[in-house]
Amino acid sequence: MPVSRRQFLICTASLAAAAPLARLLAQPKFEKYPYTLGVASGYPTQQGVVLWTRLAPEPLAGGGMPQAAVEVAWEVAADEAFRRIVARGTEIAAPEWAHSVHAEVTGLEPARWYFYRFRAGDAVSPVGRTRTAPTRAERMRFALASCQQYEQGFYAAYRHMVQEDLDLVIHVGDYIYESSWGRNHVRSHGTGEPVTLADYRNRHALYKSDADLQAAHTAFPWIATWDDHEVQNDYANDRSQYLDEPRVFLERRAAAYRAYYEHIPLPAWARPRGPDMRLYTRADFGGLAAFHVLDDRQYRSHQVCPRPGRGGSTVVPAADCPERSDAKLTLLGAAQEKWLQDGLARSGARWNVIAQQTMMAQVDRMPGEGQSFWTDGWDGYPKARGRLLKFVAENRVANPVVIGGDVHMFVVADLMTDFDDPRSPVVATEFVGTSITSQGMPRKRLESWRDDNPHIHFTNSTRRGYTTFDLTAKRCVARLRAVWDVTDPASSIRTLATYTVEDGRPGAQRGG
Repeated sequence: MPVSRRQFLICTASLAAAAPLARLLAQPKFEKYPYTLGVASGYPTQQGVVLWTRLAPEPLAGGGMPQAAVEVAWEVAADEAFRRIVARGTEIAAPEWAHSVHAEVTGLEPARWYFYRFRAGDAVSPVGRTRTAPTRAERMRFALASCQQYEQGFYAAYRHMVQEDLDLVIHVGDYIYESSWGRNHVRSHGTGEPVTLADYRNRHALYKSDADLQAAHTAFPWIATWDDHEVQNDYANDRSQYLDEPRVFLERRAAAYRAYYEHIPLPAWARPRGPDMRLYTRADFGGLAAFHVLDDRQYRSHQVCPRPGRGGSTVVPAADCPERSDAKLTLLGAAQEKWLQDGLARSGARWNVIAQQTMMAQVDRMPGEGQSFWTDGWDGYPKARGRLLKFVAENRVANPVVIGGDVHMFVVADLMTDFDDPRSPVVATEFVGTSITSQGMPRKRLESWRDDNPHIHFTNSTRRGYTTFDLTAKRCVARLRAVWDVTDPASSIRTLATYTVEDGRPGAQRGG
């Protein structure tokens, strides 16, 4: 269901009307420190990287900046003391973009660490560290993160992530939460659900104000995609969970997308145009790994068989919802689906990592006879999943590894073209990372599904944390890193399990 031109123009005009052209302050004076949200980098290439910051002396009150553009200088150095400056430039932090800065640095050397900082007037930012992609790599390490509900825990996982030896962080969605839910909150959003651009900016600023999250952004470059809570739970394309009038919901989506862009180190090609924002992308790391980063929210078909009077998802018996098997249903949209297939077919990388939002493996949620499925994930779009996995198998895509989040649990699973046929060959490996903080489902419910899903080798819904991956030409080693107590900001961490995928052998084996 593409956004109509009329809807698009309405949303674009509503945002533009709120952002008149402002005068330029080349040398501002700040009464309060403006870099309260830290610095970040992302989307590394062999020659460059995107650097990010936002001027926000009053981060939870709209930023606290005047309605004037500000000139912001940036520097990149080969050393932390900035004795060897290798690149510098200026950007304009404009009020219509919440005084955010996205500096696209080029001309750097591949496969090396750099340090960077910003200056506006006499205010200097914290120093960040980033790394360019290699031209040829024998090894790389990255972390998978998702689902960081602010109220449900502290970000101890990020405090430990900073101590890891990583080249990159991949975040696969629910960077913020629009809603307050769950139990035993340790802190508060402090406001109701965001709807307007100002609301979403303040919600992002609240999350970004966390010191441990800032530290993880400061330590490594990131690549990010969103899921639903960056806008509204369970939204699908132009449909709200509460079936709001499409024009109203698209205005909200436009505001949420804009605020997301303003707070993530995204390149200029991702800048939103009203309710439309291209986010899916591909990144290469020296022929060792190709990351195919997907967006399964913006272009998807509406979920089938919803509850009466509602949009969004439900768990439904397969026999009661034949619409689920409609081949026309898509999770990615036709253009993105073709883009993914073309990229996988052309890829010369040793490992092809498909980074997407949720769990791809089938999960039958009805113990015993019969089947039932959750309609918001790939189980709600089984023909689309089948097309993708069949393409992977027929084109012999090298070492496909699917990573995801959303379901707030660790999962290690085999992916096959027919999950109901035990003789179907394994064609890819899946690792779902648990949440940074967001609460998981009860263990007993998860255990009741075990016998009906033999392709799933490991699950744990009780622990929060992240997953690290160590790639070489011969193997991919995944370590499931679990925080002991998410309600303790100083919590310890341990490796819950380690799994290895050998080159040319889809399917994970316990140990590493």
